[in-house]
Amino acid sequence: MKSFWAKLSRPIFCLAPMADVTDCAFRQIIAKYSADTRPTERSFGRVFFTEFVSADGLAHPIAREKLLIDLKYGQNEHPIVAQIFGGKPENIKIASTLCKNLGFDGIDINMGCPDKSVEKQCAGAALMKDPMLAREIIRVAKEGGGGLPISVKTRVGYNPPGGYASRAGKNEMESWVKTLLSEDLAALTIHLRTRKEMSLVPAHWDLMKRIVEIRNEMKVETLIIGNGDVMDTDEARRKCEETGCDGVMLGRAMFGNPWLFTSPPTPLLDKERGAKGEVRSIQEKLQVMLEHTKLFEEMLGKHKNFAIMKKHFKAYVSGWDGAKELRMKLMETENASRVEAIVNDFLSKT
Repeated sequence: MKSFWAKLSRPIFCLAPMADVTDCAFRQIIAKYSADTRPTERSFGRVFFTEFVSADGLAHPIAREKLLIDLKYGQNEHPIVAQIFGGKPENIKIASTLCKNLGFDGIDINMGCPDKSVEKQCAGAALMKDPMLAREIIRVAKEGGGGLPISVKTRVGYNPPGGYASRAGKNEMESWVKTLLSEDLAALTIHLRTRKEMSLVPAHWDLMKRIVEIRNEMKVETLIIGNGDVMDTDEARRKCEETGCDGVMLGRAMFGNPWLFTSPPTPLLDKERGAKGEVRSIQEKLQVMLEHTKLFEEMLGKHKNFAIMKKHFKAYVSGWDGAKELRMKLMETENASRVEAIVNDFLSKT
């Protein structure tokens, strides 16, 4: 039986799994405002990912109860993939079985997170230094997932001598990509930077053609998804056409712009890039920001700190006269009622 990945239209656009960002409240807002209204020739496949969740925590009966909120999702989010991380195969298997039982469409294993606390668990980017463990983790995820498609999100390398452009860097990338593709993954998402580079340099999209070539040379059917610096769906389409990859994962492009998957594209409004294409009105952005805030408080208020919403305030409130002053007021709030009062006061004066 083909997995949901194989049934998706091309190109495929994925919502990146971002800790304390792509929670169930934010995904609900995106699902509501990013319904696909494009003509048929502009169709695409859309996939949501959860925030990444510790497999060790999910395998522990007590810790699991606190982490299940990170795996909460709505029926309008399908297809949705649960992203997990960990370095203990036995716990990966338990977590995968749990994800299967929770009704997820797929399971993704994080093998690229550079956070030191994650790497100390032999997880995230640390798995790039232990290919044998990485392969074992993929295999037990398949066993635990009971038929769910398994995918991996990783980077082009860890810290190759001379950087990715050196012979050593290219060899490291090719060896790592081949290792993962040999495990018959449903999809492989590659953040086109090394672990050392974090997000401090431009993504190396020039590497994507070679990654696709490796997949084709190996004659496997794994979908290749690129990640890094893509800010709207038109740019994502161009990346797919230029490199041959099957799709693009978008992360920062979603901040303040839950309309990203709609037609026409609605790039972020900021002073450096300037506005292009359709730009949402200030009133519309603030109303959706308020809706997002209320939903966060309703769904997650008992489980997560309200301060998480403030990174969203920075994105929603940007690029117009008076935005800085409004943003400063919002950063002092502690609940949705106060946010509503400030927003209503601002709109009454504009």
